[in-house]
Amino acid sequence: MNVLILGAAGMIGRKIAQRLAAESRIAGQSLETLTLVDVVEPGRPEGFDGEITTEAVDLSAPGVAERLVGQRPDIILHLAAIVSGEAEVDFDKGYRVNLDAMRALLEAIRSLPDYCPRFVFASSLAVFGPPFPARIPDDFVPRPATSYGTQKLMCELLLTDYSRKGFVDGVSLRLPTICIRPGAPNRAASGFFSGILREPLAGLPAVLPVPDSTRHYFASPRAAANFFLHAAGIDTASLGQRRALIMPGLSATVADEIAALDRVAGPEAVALIRREPDQLVAGIVAGWAEDYEATHARELGFEAEADMDAIIRVHLEDETGAAS
Repeated sequence: MNVLILGAAGMIGRKIAQRLAAESRIAGQSLETLTLVDVVEPGRPEGFDGEITTEAVDLSAPGVAERLVGQRPDIILHLAAIVSGEAEVDFDKGYRVNLDAMRALLEAIRSLPDYCPRFVFASSLAVFGPPFPARIPDDFVPRPATSYGTQKLMCELLLTDYSRKGFVDGVSLRLPTICIRPGAPNRAASGFFSGILREPLAGLPAVLPVPDSTRHYFASPRAAANFFLHAAGIDTASLGQRRALIMPGLSATVADEIAALDRVAGPEAVALIRREPDQLVAGIVAGWAEDYEATHARELGFEAEADMDAIIRVHLEDETGAAS
């Protein structure tokens, strides 16, 4: 199998590449070639005996899509994007990176005869907008309230239509907020959900800009990587023309996060959280849904953590090599 990962230098992309290199298999078949692409050159995962190619490119630049798919990868995992906050601030960049590059990729694939790769796309729950029920069902109508969510929904629709026509075999994964994100914070409005756990676990202070009662929907980076690897091998015949799936996740409050932090790391870690209300951030978060059923994805075998303690344990195991 020849696999192309777009956005391979990002947090989830790196984890997928590391898993593939370690296991040398995907979708039940042997992995022979791994191509890793991002706007900065991705690192090379260790332990893989096959061929690895890494490249730094702008996916929206002319000719790039045609060159990348010209090698006819069997599976394309597309995680390249700019995040919600940046897409809202820079309207042109958001559409160029998040939408135009997707259209270029699909058109490049369509131009090749006798070629229909599995294409797994990183979508987002930002495709939904208020008003929300207490728990969102799979058939809830997407009505994005941001440019980022609009771009993701448009990509979903493109992937569904190109799949209907037989150009690709696509699946869009509507991802929960990923927690705990390792490394430095990004510009996503949801970043503090990870920060109030990640920083105290490392002995550093963290800022909490919203009330403790704020509820959100989470999955770990490990679960997110598993989503993509699982999607690479599922039988898409059961999807029909509904190619976008809400991924499983955990609905939890900030208070639940803090309680789990206390259980795992003690009151000294909790004391590092500094409450600094931010009305802008609180207003953005208040416009997000709190829970999702994800019934179809669960039936297809997608899984996520059941409690916040498990999410913290995953972070400690995967990022520090320690168990809680």
